[in-house]
Amino acid sequence: MTPPEARSLYQKIGIASLIMMASVFLSRAIGLVREMVIAWAGGADAPVDAYQIAFILPEVLNHIVASGFLSVVFIPIFSRYLAENRETEGWRVLSIILTGFGALLLVLIAISQWFAPELVGVLAPGITDPKIKADAVHMTRIILPAQFFFFTGGMLSAVQFAKEKFAIAALAPLIYNLGIIFGGIVFYDQLGMAGFSWGVLAGAFLGNFAVQIWGARRVGMRFSLILNVTHPDFKKYILLTLPLMLGLTMTFSTEFFLKFFGSFLPEGRIAALNYSLRVMLILVAFFGQAVGVASFPFMARLAAEKKLAEMNRLLNDTLRYLALVIPFSVLFMVLRHEVILILFQRGRFDAAATALTADLLVFIMAGAVAFAAQTVVVRGFFAIQNTLFPALYGTLAVILSLPLYYFGMIYMGARGVALAVSAAAVIQVLMLYSIWNRRSRNAGYSAVAGFYAKIICLSAIMGIGLEAFRATVLSGINTTELAGSFLVCIIVGAIFSGLFIGAGYLLGISEIAGLFNRITGKLFAGSRATPLEKK
Repeated sequence: MTPPEARSLYQKIGIASLIMMASVFLSRAIGLVREMVIAWAGGADAPVDAYQIAFILPEVLNHIVASGFLSVVFIPIFSRYLAENRETEGWRVLSIILTGFGALLLVLIAISQWFAPELVGVLAPGITDPKIKADAVHMTRIILPAQFFFFTGGMLSAVQFAKEKFAIAALAPLIYNLGIIFGGIVFYDQLGMAGFSWGVLAGAFLGNFAVQIWGARRVGMRFSLILNVTHPDFKKYILLTLPLMLGLTMTFSTEFFLKFFGSFLPEGRIAALNYSLRVMLILVAFFGQAVGVASFPFMARLAAEKKLAEMNRLLNDTLRYLALVIPFSVLFMVLRHEVILILFQRGRFDAAATALTADLLVFIMAGAVAFAAQTVVVRGFFAIQNTLFPALYGTLAVILSLPLYYFGMIYMGARGVALAVSAAAVIQVLMLYSIWNRRSRNAGYSAVAGFYAKIICLSAIMGIGLEAFRATVLSGINTTELAGSFLVCIIVGAIFSGLFIGAGYLLGISEIAGLFNRITGKLFAGSRATPLEKK
């Protein structure tokens, strides 16, 4: 039985998870609409390649100041002040960090603006067409200032999370994606793909900056310009973020290597790789990212209270829940052509672009579960304020994956790059989880591994059967048309659902019932514990 205090914790995580799941899912859904609009406007051609390349330098700046990790680094620092009833000093530390790192980022943005042509040439060396490179440089300069808004918004979201307020922070990605869509639709005829770039800047300002100032003020934020590099927590923040700045994370390396190696491939391959990656990330967001973000403040609290056994239990239960990504990844592989046609085939995105992107989706989907699991595993380290290990071993995993990218590109083209993305993700999450288990003495990892083995076997059998069924029984349905693709998706999806749930009960995999209960709104339920929680 779950103790009462643990049930209360899980109920809080459940509420937070539902908020973040709704936000992340809506963000990914709107992000998918964004990609659909981009596909409609630019297809899978050179202008979209230039647009994607324009994000490389901004992403490098984002990585340098560890913007993607602001919440997980700052929340434990700020939470300590809240626990000690020293909130005023917590706001002072926020001001010091925002002033110091904000000034540094503005200087880096100015330097990057000046040297943009040279830097883009280094970061995408395979681009030889002067027009594509000129467009990429132009859009890079538009997008660069958005990194200041991402950094500031990340800090302001962190204080809201620390106060266990999620709703306003959850609006940031929604507004950001809506800004991109608006910019593209309104300005594409006059500006081409640069219209989407202006939408990036506007969406970042509104969603990640202006709205988050409002949200932070609602939880009591007090800010003033303070430059104090000698403050102990400023030094601590630097020590915590330095490994993240120097290390290569899964998210950054994926985006960077996809475009770096993709620049050597024929025109349109970067665009097709990006479309397939965004479809995969929809699945990751729904299952992994929301739960990871929402559970982190509670993991940090358990770590602060030295309740490592309870923290391991939370981590292991969450990883078993994320095993659902595996069968759904297989379903997307089976329905690859239909999914891409339904989502993207309109405007300049033709049948050839659909065939190319659908082919790559199979290889990208192979790593979906690793991307989902990584969002949780890495937060275990951050909760105990250990940023060195995930940065160190994450970087090692990235280095080990470099030959996969290179030889994959040489011998398999875009397929090889997609396969390397998945392999790198698997290598990194296995390495991090193994290190975590040893350091935390996590005795429950074997049960997690056993459950994943069962789900992988079940999913493989289902995938082979569904692929054969689709290729034979459903071969008469015209899937070059939208209606036919929808029909195949409905039939295969219905059979998949019945097989998965039925096989779970017939084979005695009791966790499946618990996992599906969570999907239907009983995430981390306490009063009505699932079979997973009763273990």
